[in-house]
Amino acid sequence: MREKVTRLFVAAAIAEACSWLALLVGMLVKYGPTDNELGVKIFGPIHGGLFVAYVLLVLAVARLHRWSLLATAVALASAVPPFATLAFERWARRRAMLGVERQPVREPAPVG
Repeated sequence: MREKVTRLFVAAAIAEACSWLALLVGMLVKYGPTDNELGVKIFGPIHGGLFVAYVLLVLAVARLHRWSLLATAVALASAVPPFATLAFERWARRRAMLGVERQPVREPAPVG
């Protein structure tokens, strides 16, 4: 279960960042020369749902992996600025906060 929730967290972090991009494009179209609200009407609720999913998964993963209160707060705050969920996920992965140990660097195989 721990691995499944962690994989869902990673997927939600990526999906939330992608929905930010779609929402920003929708806002550009809405407030740009075309003045069309369709993008915001479509991607606004999608982004909102993914935002809520990300927040819930942060709380679940933080509990499962015993994150500190500060790390949990940073993860939650990263949902607000565009694309920050990607940066947090990479940061957490590098520090083995997601239960994935860093892979050792392999030496290149000799040729010949």
